[in-house]
Amino acid sequence: STIEFTGGLHATIVKQVHLKNPKSHTLAYNAILVGRDADDFSLPKGNAVTIPPTREDFINVEFTIRFLHPAEAVLILISNKVDGLDGATLTFSLKSEVKNIDPLGTIKCRSPCYEL
Repeated sequence: STIEFTGGLHATIVKQVHLKNPKSHTLAYNAILVGRDADDFSLPKGNAVTIPPTREDFINVEFTIRFLHPAEAVLILISNKVDGLDGATLTFSLKSEVKNIDPLGTIKCRSPCYEL
């Protein structure tokens, strides 16, 4: 599935990936970011998540829109063996889009158009 980060230029956007464990054993994942713009995305709460049996948890993904061009990366959640059991590897496409550009400030100045 795709997670979209939309907002204004220079905005920081945090999205949560909801992880649910319906099984009767603990699941653990290591998250990695790969792709062309993976360095622009971050995992502020760390790259490891453990989900107890029949519980749910979230992993936060943060992105600051620094450029006008769309950014793309992939979030991969790789299962760690807990009690000898593995979960499925999960992948999410991360994409950004600039919706607006708000000026940081304005400057007024006077200047002649030209001089003879």
